[in-house]
Amino acid sequence: MSNDHDHANVAKTSRPSSAWRAYIPAILSFVLLLGGIAIDQLAPKFFLPEWKRFVWYALAYVPVGLPVLVKAVKAIAKGDVFSEFFLMSLATTGAFFIQEYPEGVAVMLFYAVGELFQDAAVDRAKRNIQALLDVRPDTALVMRDGVTVETPAAEVKVGDTIRIRVGDRVPLDGTLLSDKASFDTAALTGESVPRTLAMDATVLAGMIATDKVVDIRVAKPFGESSLARILDLVQNAAKSKSPTELFIRRFARIYTPIVVALAIGIVLVPMLIVDPYVFNTWLYRALIFLVISCPCALVISIPLGYFGGIGAASRKGILLKGGNYLDVLTKVNTIVMDKTGTLTEGVFAVQEVKPGVGFTSDQVLGVVKAMEAHSTHPIAQAVMKHPQGAAVGEATAVEEISGHGMRGTVQAKVVLVGNAKLLRKFKVTYPPEVDGIEDTIVVCAIGGVYAGYLTVADRIKADAKETIATLNAQGIRDIVMLSGDKTSITQRVAATIGVTKAFGDLLPEDKVTRMHAVKNDPTAVVAFVGDGINDAPVLALSDVGIAMGGMGSDAAIETADVVLQNDKPSAIAEAIRIGKATKRVVTQNIVLAFGVKAIVLVLGAGGLATLWEAVFADVGVALLAILNASRMR
Repeated sequence: MSNDHDHANVAKTSRPSSAWRAYIPAILSFVLLLGGIAIDQLAPKFFLPEWKRFVWYALAYVPVGLPVLVKAVKAIAKGDVFSEFFLMSLATTGAFFIQEYPEGVAVMLFYAVGELFQDAAVDRAKRNIQALLDVRPDTALVMRDGVTVETPAAEVKVGDTIRIRVGDRVPLDGTLLSDKASFDTAALTGESVPRTLAMDATVLAGMIATDKVVDIRVAKPFGESSLARILDLVQNAAKSKSPTELFIRRFARIYTPIVVALAIGIVLVPMLIVDPYVFNTWLYRALIFLVISCPCALVISIPLGYFGGIGAASRKGILLKGGNYLDVLTKVNTIVMDKTGTLTEGVFAVQEVKPGVGFTSDQVLGVVKAMEAHSTHPIAQAVMKHPQGAAVGEATAVEEISGHGMRGTVQAKVVLVGNAKLLRKFKVTYPPEVDGIEDTIVVCAIGGVYAGYLTVADRIKADAKETIATLNAQGIRDIVMLSGDKTSITQRVAATIGVTKAFGDLLPEDKVTRMHAVKNDPTAVVAFVGDGINDAPVLALSDVGIAMGGMGSDAAIETADVVLQNDKPSAIAEAIRIGKATKRVVTQNIVLAFGVKAIVLVLGAGGLATLWEAVFADVGVALLAILNASRMR
């Protein structure tokens, strides 16, 4: 069947109101074919003289056969002699030559119906992806002097403020100006649960405001939004062919001329060795051979299988930059992961508050929050976001001591907030166990007396431990974690989630060195998963690079081969599962096509199969393969 569907744009769809018209020629041909067969059986004298029978079946043939004959001529004019159109034209005109009119019409009719079903399957796969992703509004409500002005999204400038009403999609990437709001992120992440974002959080094009009207300051032009990048990735994914697809294409180019040569041999060779030799008998067998050998099922169902895999992954927020990466994912046996932002949230949060003797948790938190309100450090922000405790008044005379922390006055008492070095600097005595704490720590002294400490750490993602267990169950033999964080913290996170190999205190160049060490094993097929700018070199080194796309850096996303929009580690295992499912469907189609064709080819060459069996071996198997490919979810 036709193989030029790959080059169609993903956005191409058929109008439902006119789609049925494509079936009119096939319906007309089918009615005439049935009528002709009925007359042959019930009133054969109607077809006398014989030319009436020829004209009847020729009229049945033309609606479905003429377009194929025209395509065959055009293909030959372009130098593509041995196309599927040529095979079908040769087989059916040959059938007319030996007066097997019904079979000639039937072969072309079922071929045409197969083409229509194939087109429908491909268009449906493309529409599924397009409906999932093409959600960019063409206009935006831009705030001008306190009034909203509807403006083409492509004309909105960085820095403009746009208003999003409840139920509206965000047209451009930006920063949330409203206090807090919930957004449906399903189009980007595949997640059905709305995500609540706070002021200054990043809002991405394609999200839907769900609870209230919000204002957003535009951060990127329309063409550079995250959604624009996703659409570009998916629309171009089909252009990167898998090794299996490329092999089938090369195979078909060599295979088809061989088939034609063998068909000619089936007609001519028996002339030398068979007595009596009946030309029409051997021509009929050659025609069966031609119809059976048409590589339709392979040429369309294999690309469709990969397209289905790309679509299934997209629905789950996994974006592949080509079908070839589905193949690579099935072979991955080693996964190297970044820690921060990949297996952990990449967001600091207060883990524990430990007051000193004579103090309470609320006292320590209240004083620390009063001081940290004067800092923009990520740790200070983590403390301020902690739900417990409230700042006790306003800190005054706040002085920042580089590398140590801050000194100030709260409620008329001198307060120290920082690390243990700060307390030592001001000769404040504190328990010795404070120096042995591995987490990031914020210690506090009030009025020259040690008041306690709180620990701040990056949270492990909820599905990180489950992901490692799933990957091990999928047959991944080595999982390695790399981090620029302290080795002690890296090792503890690794032990918590079940990773056996972990390395900390790594600079970007150290990660590259570690990746080279992993790839020194010639049997290792390596996937690297990361999210930061410093991960880009390692992503490029891996056999397949996987980036956290929700909040990952542009450099990592551009370098990666697979992008996980929901930032969940569990999507890694899901991507591998989809890759293996796609490979399984494609393999089933190859075995089905070759198996059935081989059996019917032998039967046809021996005179035990008719053109009707040949039709099934070609069009029937193609339809079964297309249906199998359409199972991808």
